[in-house]
Amino acid sequence: MTSTTSETLLFSEKQHLANLLEAIQRCVYFLNASNQTVEWPLTDSVLTVRKKDNDLFEALAAINERFAKLQDTLGSAMRHSLLLSGEQADSFIKVLAIFEKNQVIRSVEEWQVARTARNLAAHDYEINYADVAGHFNTLHDLSHNLYQIARRFIDYCKTELGISPSSPDFCDEFYLITD
Repeated sequence: MTSTTSETLLFSEKQHLANLLEAIQRCVYFLNASNQTVEWPLTDSVLTVRKKDNDLFEALAAINERFAKLQDTLGSAMRHSLLLSGEQADSFIKVLAIFEKNQVIRSVEEWQVARTARNLAAHDYEINYADVAGHFNTLHDLSHNLYQIARRFIDYCKTELGISPSSPDFCDEFYLITD
């Protein structure tokens, strides 16, 4: 492999991470926007009264989707950043352990709680409004933690790898949201 080929491959991998970092900022921006459209905390009585309110349930569906997308994108970016940093992690639990050690996540358990909440939404079709309200209140509460992980991860990539989001389009809003 020539040095030009190696440089092109490395540039491509760095650009991929920069694109993932921009995607993370977009996810935070849009999840936050969806969270702003709902009056928190949700209650079963509000959901009962508004059970046919398409705007509310569209916002809740967006929160489910955007929460999952943010966590998935963070996970992909974490894996990719380790590739660039030369760290070995053959399982995602090891990826999390590395980022816990680097203080990007506070604990592996914190990540797993968010993952469990995300997975419950994907596989549970609850019709009990108290349970539905509880689920969305949990996602709302956990969103702030994901925002902070996103901020620390983007800062980590800039400091440790010299890689920033591929465009500044969402930077200002991202830093306001995660401040």
